[in-house]
Amino acid sequence: MKFLLMTLITRVPDPVTGVVPTTRDRLHEVVEQARRAEELGYDGFAVGERHEDPFLSAAPPVVLSHIAALTSRISLFTAVTTLSLLDPVRAFEDYSTLDNLSEGRLELIIGKGNGAAQAQLYHVTTEDQWARNREGYELFRALWDSEEVTWSGQFRPSLTAAKALPRPLQPRVRIWHGSATSLESVELAARHGDPVFSANVTNPIEPYAALIRHYREQWAHHGHDPADALVGAGTAGFHVARTSQEAVEAFRPLFEARTSLQRKVGNPVVFETIEDFVTRSSALVGSPEQVIDKVGRYHEQFGHEVIHLSAERDGRTESAYLGSLELFQAEVAPELRRRIPSRPLAVGRQFSGVLS
Repeated sequence: MKFLLMTLITRVPDPVTGVVPTTRDRLHEVVEQARRAEELGYDGFAVGERHEDPFLSAAPPVVLSHIAALTSRISLFTAVTTLSLLDPVRAFEDYSTLDNLSEGRLELIIGKGNGAAQAQLYHVTTEDQWARNREGYELFRALWDSEEVTWSGQFRPSLTAAKALPRPLQPRVRIWHGSATSLESVELAARHGDPVFSANVTNPIEPYAALIRHYREQWAHHGHDPADALVGAGTAGFHVARTSQEAVEAFRPLFEARTSLQRKVGNPVVFETIEDFVTRSSALVGSPEQVIDKVGRYHEQFGHEVIHLSAERDGRTESAYLGSLELFQAEVAPELRRRIPSRPLAVGRQFSGVLS
């Protein structure tokens, strides 16, 4: 199994102190998180893309390029790239440049995105976001795979024998299709032979497991070898400590702050107590043995090979935060890697005569 640390670069009050970091400090904190992730042996670092408060993640290729300059081994993910909002040609130019600068460490997770700002800033709505995502993906893939592209579509000017530069280092970048509950995303992934990454955050396991089963059914329907299907999954929370009691108490302020915010903005609260949250959500909050057991139970349903974990300190003390990251790598990750084989990420694949 492979393990990513992931951030959406939120800028919010600390759940304990109430202090709001400056934009500069928050962005530099993310870069330090990625550098530390590589030092500790995590396999990847993922940066999301959102275009509204309280997120600072509007420009993932810029953030990831800075991280690429300060790291050498860790795979670099987007989580997600919102191709429904972007000109696919410009997105290709940005990510092809990043692919070269990072020595081929790039993997993309794409998705339609969400939030009211998409309509305000980009004039993308719920009525056209799926069509835009599909069209953006297909043109982006064509530009990556071919040096010369002739293309026409609905949402941008057509191309005739067009050549986009720079050419990428990886001849075929791995593109994951991120999905919370959408059949459209997993069906697009299955049709093109791409992996899926389940959000797996808001609800108990059942709807996510059903979506992954649908992906595998569609994968076989399109004639792909079932053994080649590839799945990743998120987690709703992350803190590992020597005992479950320590882990729960360390995570409690964050859970309470999240729940309070959900009630304030009028969103439904799925897990009323932290005990219910730890038991029924995908959160990995507990002792090493409990975390290993829970990932194993989810793997029985998903068959996933990659998981993402929150990179954020989120109100915990620095010692508790670092202790959790270190304990996971020392006692959880080795056992899960032993139990659950996984295919290499970009950094471990051979391409164009180069092996990173």
